[in-house]
Amino acid sequence: MPVLSEDSGLHETLALLTSQLRPDSNHKEEMGFLKDVFSEKSLSYLMKIHEKLRCYERQRPAPVLHGAVALAEDVMEELQAASVHSDERELLQLLSTPHLRAMLMVHDTVAQKNFDPVLPPLPDNIDEDFEEESVKIVRLVKNKEPLGATIRRDEHSGAVVVARIMRGGAADRSGLVHVGDELREVNGITVLHKRPDEISQILAQSQGSITLKIIPATQEEDRLKESKASPLRTVVVIWLSVWRGCLCLRGEGPPHGARPLQVFMRALFHYDPREDRAIPCQEAGLPFQRRQVLEVVSQDDPTWWQAKRVGDTNLRAGLIPSKQFQERRLSYRRATGTLPSPQSLRKPPYDQPCDKETCDCEGYLKGHYVAGLRRSFRLGRRGRPGSPQEGKVSAATELPELLTYEEVTRYQHQPSRRPRLVVLIGSLGARLHELKQKVVAEDPQHFGVAVPHTTRPRKSHEKEGVEYHFVSKQAFEAGVHHNRFLEHGEYKENLYGTSLDAIHAVMAKNKVCLVDAEPDALRQLRTSEFKPYVVFVKPAIQEKRKMPPMSPACEDIAAPFDEEQGEMSASAAFIDQHYGHLVDAVLVREDLQSACSQLRALLESLGKDAHWVPVRWVR
Repeated sequence: MPVLSEDSGLHETLALLTSQLRPDSNHKEEMGFLKDVFSEKSLSYLMKIHEKLRCYERQRPAPVLHGAVALAEDVMEELQAASVHSDERELLQLLSTPHLRAMLMVHDTVAQKNFDPVLPPLPDNIDEDFEEESVKIVRLVKNKEPLGATIRRDEHSGAVVVARIMRGGAADRSGLVHVGDELREVNGITVLHKRPDEISQILAQSQGSITLKIIPATQEEDRLKESKASPLRTVVVIWLSVWRGCLCLRGEGPPHGARPLQVFMRALFHYDPREDRAIPCQEAGLPFQRRQVLEVVSQDDPTWWQAKRVGDTNLRAGLIPSKQFQERRLSYRRATGTLPSPQSLRKPPYDQPCDKETCDCEGYLKGHYVAGLRRSFRLGRRGRPGSPQEGKVSAATELPELLTYEEVTRYQHQPSRRPRLVVLIGSLGARLHELKQKVVAEDPQHFGVAVPHTTRPRKSHEKEGVEYHFVSKQAFEAGVHHNRFLEHGEYKENLYGTSLDAIHAVMAKNKVCLVDAEPDALRQLRTSEFKPYVVFVKPAIQEKRKMPPMSPACEDIAAPFDEEQGEMSASAAFIDQHYGHLVDAVLVREDLQSACSQLRALLESLGKDAHWVPVRWVR
């Protein structure tokens, strides 16, 4: 028989004994019995736990002495009584300092305490019904948090099994409860004939510790084979104490394996699990708002991911619909007509700063000229059928994207790189042009705007490339044909537009380019080249208040105000509903100065702080 070394463990000794058993004709039954006993997986687990405890006893740190303070006082007395040399005087001074004395007192306090885990007593009421099965008893001490596991009833056997383990929850941190484990008892209450919701209620109402009696998950064939072959009842008892979320002792269990890489998703829709009939457990669902960033910690289930909200202090993950599942649901709603298409929605007008048709938006503010594209041409653009750009937009809106999730990552702007493009979108009453002009006029060294193109004749006081880029109609239409314009339109038989080259020209000067555009233009700008930071500006709209009854003469005066407020509110709601998932920040404008201050603060943080951007922009 091979000789084992001193370092050999009990489970290695057990495996060696099992391999050396050779049944003969005289003792065939006895030898077979011993082999079945030694081959039990549960016994091997117990041996491994025993070895880990012994290893802890051998390797735990032990103090050299328990009375460091008394020793220091004795040394000080000897030094004071003897003739003091320079080294001795320095040592006496060090030992007399309050900081060192306090540290020695802490050392003695820690050295005299026993930090070994204290295990609760073993149960003496093991149910005799489990004679032919291996049972695992797990005890958890509740810490004001759910167990972090969902259960279901097996369709074939009728057993209550663990359906999933929520990452970061108490069950996951313990490492002792696994998917597929069969749950038999909770705090001594048999759950065999109870519904999953009744079992969940028992777990929720339990106070203090929770004792779970579990049959470990195994393949059905192996389970039947072990049950028939084993003449003994093998009960594996594993105790776990959890205090304030920290593990005091962890039993030997199947390894979790390597954790997946961190995946962050920006939610493009609102989600409330209480309104989702398809979710397997509403209490395990994770509610979130649109634009919130989620850390997806598990994609093992193709239908229900596990995720946590970034910045949330809750360690336990929650269930969210996977990207594929959510897309299938939206596709079904679109096919059945319950998901409205963009063509069926009436778009309210966007920000229109130019009130007068003759306004040419010269852009003078405080004596400084700020080039700015006139905005009234946009009304004309919608009525121009057959333009290449218009056809492109129509084709894009035939099959709108399904808003689910967008994978994002942290992006820190480097001074050596070009600044990010800042795009302003606004509802009626936002007056983006005025806001943009004020920001640029106050700091023209760091901010700029794209000089627009036009086909109208140049006036005597205008300079090429300052007020406008003056081009021929043929050159303008060629640029439109090659999709070189972000926006374009016609006003009084003259063409106006903002070109992508004009935006590049501002960014090439290492300036932050401010662009105010219609929300539809965001799809063209959201590329790694521009990395746009989108700010949605909307006016502060007064809430409706109950007014005293007015005379018919006063109703005509109040009606325009209410109608204007309603149009502003409808415009803001439309943008938020259909383009809000593309927005990085929302700015509520009460007056020009406060809006300018808010925008400047956002622009300053853009260069200093890290922001979430789509992964495809940085890869």
